[in-house]
Amino acid sequence: MQLKIMPKKKRLPAGRVALILFLCQMISALEVPLDPKLLEDLVQPPTITQQSPKDYIIDPRENIVIQCEAKGKPPPSFSWTRNGTHFDIDKDPLVTMKPGSGTLTINIMSEGKAETYEGVYQCTARNERGAAISNNIVVRPSRSPLWTKEKLEPITLRNGQSLVLPCRPPLGLPPPIIFWMDNSFQRLPQSERVSQGLNGDLYFSNVLPEDTREDYICYARFNHTQTIQQKQPISVKVISVDELNDTIAANLSDTEFYSAKPNRERPPTFLTPEGNTSNKEELRGNVLSLECIAEGLPTPVIYWIKEDGTLPTNRTFYRNFKKTLQIIQVSEADSGNYQCIAKNALGAIHHTISVTVKAAPYWILAPQNLVLSPGEDGSLICRANGNPKPRISWLSNGVPIEIAPDDPSRKIDGDTIIFSNVQERSSAVYQCNASNEYGYLLANAFVNVLAEPPRILTSANTLYQVIANRPALLDCAFFGSPLPTIEWFKGAKGSALRDDIYVLHENGTLEIPVAQKDSTGTYTCVARNKLGMAKNEVHLEIKDPTRIIKQPEYAVVQRGSTVSFECKVKHDHTLTLTITWLKDNGELPSDGRFTVDKDHLEVADVRDSDGGAYTCVANTTLDMVSASAVLSVVDVPNPPFDLELTDQLDKSVQLSWTPGDDNNNPIIKFIIEYEDAMHEAGLWHHQTEVPGMQTTAQLKLSPYVNYSFRVMAVNSLGRSLPSEPSEQYLTKAAEPDTNPMAVEGLGSEPDNLVITWKPLNGFESNGPGLQYKVSWRQKDGDDEWASVVVANVSKYIVSGTPTFVPYLIKVQALNDVGFAPEPAVVMGHSGEDLPMVAPGNVHVNVVNSTLAEVNWDPVPLKSIRGHLQGYRIYYWKAQEGSLKRNRRHIEKKILTFQGNKTHGMLPGLEPFSHYALNVRVVNGKGEGPASPDRVFNTPEGVPSAPSSLKIINPTLDSLTLEWDPPSRPNGILTEYTLKYQPINSTHELGPLVDLKIPANKTRWTLKNLNFSTRYKFYFYAQTAAGSGSQITEEAVTTVDEGKLAMASRQVDIATQGWFIGLMCAVALLILILLIVCFIRRNKGGKYPVKEKEDAHADPEIQPMKEDDGTFGEYSDAEDHKPLKKGSRTPSDRTVKKEDSDDSLVDYGEGVNGQFNEDGSFIGQYSGKKEKEPAEGNESSEAPSPVNAMNSFV
Repeated sequence: MQLKIMPKKKRLPAGRVALILFLCQMISALEVPLDPKLLEDLVQPPTITQQSPKDYIIDPRENIVIQCEAKGKPPPSFSWTRNGTHFDIDKDPLVTMKPGSGTLTINIMSEGKAETYEGVYQCTARNERGAAISNNIVVRPSRSPLWTKEKLEPITLRNGQSLVLPCRPPLGLPPPIIFWMDNSFQRLPQSERVSQGLNGDLYFSNVLPEDTREDYICYARFNHTQTIQQKQPISVKVISVDELNDTIAANLSDTEFYSAKPNRERPPTFLTPEGNTSNKEELRGNVLSLECIAEGLPTPVIYWIKEDGTLPTNRTFYRNFKKTLQIIQVSEADSGNYQCIAKNALGAIHHTISVTVKAAPYWILAPQNLVLSPGEDGSLICRANGNPKPRISWLSNGVPIEIAPDDPSRKIDGDTIIFSNVQERSSAVYQCNASNEYGYLLANAFVNVLAEPPRILTSANTLYQVIANRPALLDCAFFGSPLPTIEWFKGAKGSALRDDIYVLHENGTLEIPVAQKDSTGTYTCVARNKLGMAKNEVHLEIKDPTRIIKQPEYAVVQRGSTVSFECKVKHDHTLTLTITWLKDNGELPSDGRFTVDKDHLEVADVRDSDGGAYTCVANTTLDMVSASAVLSVVDVPNPPFDLELTDQLDKSVQLSWTPGDDNNNPIIKFIIEYEDAMHEAGLWHHQTEVPGMQTTAQLKLSPYVNYSFRVMAVNSLGRSLPSEPSEQYLTKAAEPDTNPMAVEGLGSEPDNLVITWKPLNGFESNGPGLQYKVSWRQKDGDDEWASVVVANVSKYIVSGTPTFVPYLIKVQALNDVGFAPEPAVVMGHSGEDLPMVAPGNVHVNVVNSTLAEVNWDPVPLKSIRGHLQGYRIYYWKAQEGSLKRNRRHIEKKILTFQGNKTHGMLPGLEPFSHYALNVRVVNGKGEGPASPDRVFNTPEGVPSAPSSLKIINPTLDSLTLEWDPPSRPNGILTEYTLKYQPINSTHELGPLVDLKIPANKTRWTLKNLNFSTRYKFYFYAQTAAGSGSQITEEAVTTVDEGKLAMASRQVDIATQGWFIGLMCAVALLILILLIVCFIRRNKGGKYPVKEKEDAHADPEIQPMKEDDGTFGEYSDAEDHKPLKKGSRTPSDRTVKKEDSDDSLVDYGEGVNGQFNEDGSFIGQYSGKKEKEPAEGNESSEAPSPVNAMNSFV
């Protein structure tokens, strides 16, 4: 069902004339609705619905169609008058009337002429209820006559004169449109000097030589016939005064034009209109066009004013370079005096135009159709205005009311017809004619007297859906005569709804001002009059309003980034929701950067044009809500522009600029940089900064610089690109402001003084011809200053100076303008030479075995011959008795002590060593001679750790240790100390055993140790100075191989699932073998397993010997190697406690057990061990199967 919300309608005035027809949407308040069912049996007088215009200009080349359409019940018939008499269309074969219509078609294309049918036509539509008439339609064919042939003489005039080229087009119908062109159909250019008037003439305020041409052509375009007529070309020649004088002199002997003077400037005069005043009359509603065109030299300018008033703001326009003033929709209030003023440099004139606005008749209140029931009263009112006041006349059914049939129910009172106690015979169509000298108005209004019972035109069971808390309008469009009364009821048994809660409109509509949920239900409209009653039911549903629960938020993003807006909406679930996004109240740009996903809008790669208001519009069929957020796109500012230099002085200038767009982020400051095109072209330097509100800066300048400036704007996001450089500005030269910096005086040789300085750059030179005046003299002498002037250098060498003498030095800048201020004096020294004397009284005090103190006497300053840098000690190890031999092969160490030191410490000496040393003084040139060598010895120290420690030949109760002596004994070794202690399975340490070993030993065997025990050893050497660093090692004594293997299996694999399964299979196989053996024994056969068991007893009960090759024996090749797996000794020779030492795998090479064919179990348990080859399938070490099983239980 169509969802519908009725707009609230205004309450009609209580005192209005009684009405019978009320509709929600009515063409006219009293017009009978065109409901098809209602019109089937409802009579209605004729009404003109369409007609041709009053002034009807036709195209003579086409058929003439004069329109006249009307409606009514029964359908009306049509007739025409022409020039006030009946027009019998049946007698003219060229005229036909459209069936069911009054429209005439006159076929002049086949034969006949349009002029034959020129005249005034009027249409009449008539039925049993009355007659309606059309306007008087004046039919005229359009005309586009040719120009009258004329001979146009060429026009010759002087430069500066005024000129008017007449057009004078032929009179046409309608008037033509005028324009000027040349032979090439190109419009002639117009300006303040040359323009076309409203009458079509071409006006020249003053002519110029370039106005000379032979093809000034006026064209007239007749739009109705689509034709253009052309005037004969006009030739214009503009000549200068000199040309005019030459022409006259060649043709005339003596005239007033000879020696004519050049045309002088002149004040304005009007070309149109003429005189000081004129009058203009215009009709109300038209466009008022006022024109003033003036001539003069120079070209005058036109101004417009209205005396005693102002020009209407929204209706005033200037055309034709302000020579034409136009006011649209002119009214009587626009009457008055208008003044145009023409002005140039030599004066001004004015012209006053008195404007009078007349008015053809216009409606104030046109008569309206009137539908009455028998016995009712009513009136027709016809009120019009105009200037002059229009005359009102009435007609009844197209006949002047004065001669129309009399009707006792009507009474005429000027512009009003009053009806009382009407009857059905009172039905008629009345015409009101309002006319004055400028036109007329004609209106048809019928009086229809009907007697009809009530009818409700609103569809039954219409469903209205309304949003809660909003007005609900329930329609009850009705019809009846007399006027029915309307009542509304809610529900099946409800009482009539009253005005205190509801609004009952006169058109039958029921308004609920604030609809609530409890307003839902069925409403009944009842219409009653004396002829009957009608009712209709409608239904009302109240829906929840649509709400935006999360609105899009204001966003500020930088250009190129991504922004998203969210709009969450809650709505009535029975309604369909549509969310639309708008930008600046228009559609989103059709750009792939905009992505809409349900209630989200995302904009990628944001651009400046994306800034604006984004609106989320949530629509249902009943309501609409929206929320907006503004997106501000920000970025670094655009560069400033229009840089300008003003107030240019020798040492300052004012720079101004126009800021670029700040891109929605305020400018904080401006940075000004300068370029010196003369000295450092292309290199920009910082000049100054100014606040962001400032667009000018007073800049301090240096002399002799060719300045260019540029400006950068800075906001919180960064700085803009630089502006275009300003114009260059070269300042005048001046003497230098500063002298060179970093002046120094140092000698490179013993007999010179090298004076250096940091030269001034071009910017600091302040002028051309930059030079330096270098001056010097001895500090302690009475000599005068010696000086020299140099250029393009930063160093000067003074030769022939004494060695290392202090000098006073100064360097002054100068250029072609003058000298810089007096420079500062600095002190320097001439060149240094090597020291002449070695330090004396050198002696050594040995502090300990690694540290010694050296003392010496300082060298006299004069003997140093330079800047004292310090003292340097050379020292080295030397063998006694060989101090002076092989000096070249001795590695010497050097320690330098800065400044005037007289002692120093020598750290890092080796104990128990013989050393020699000497001392030298050092200056900037180098070292002086060495002092005599001094020798000294360091005492003994503690030794370093032994170089290595290995444990070899492990047995059940012994281990052998081998070691290498310390790499640095630092004295005479007195003995070694060996400490060891056992480590149990939980890595706890046992009692410590301390053992002293002579210093000349490198091997030692420990006996009576516990078997299968891990030991940790601590080993270090000793001298008279004490004990050295220790080295540690761990090792394990060996264990019986058989026990170890079984124990290892019990520990390592007895609980493994795969092993349990394997053992079950082995047990089953052994059981089968035992059964087989038992059977064979019973049969007398002999099974060799027992003999083999006897021959090879269990190794666990064999006595272990060191020489029988049983478990624990190592081959000769391995006697001097450390234990590999049994000892668990890593590469750093330190035993790791966390490693398991009781695994069979650790001691042997793996477990590869299998059964032989005779049922014996073959197991390889030994480590690396020499074996004799077994004969047949026998194994020298394999236990019996029973024992093998017992070992795993």
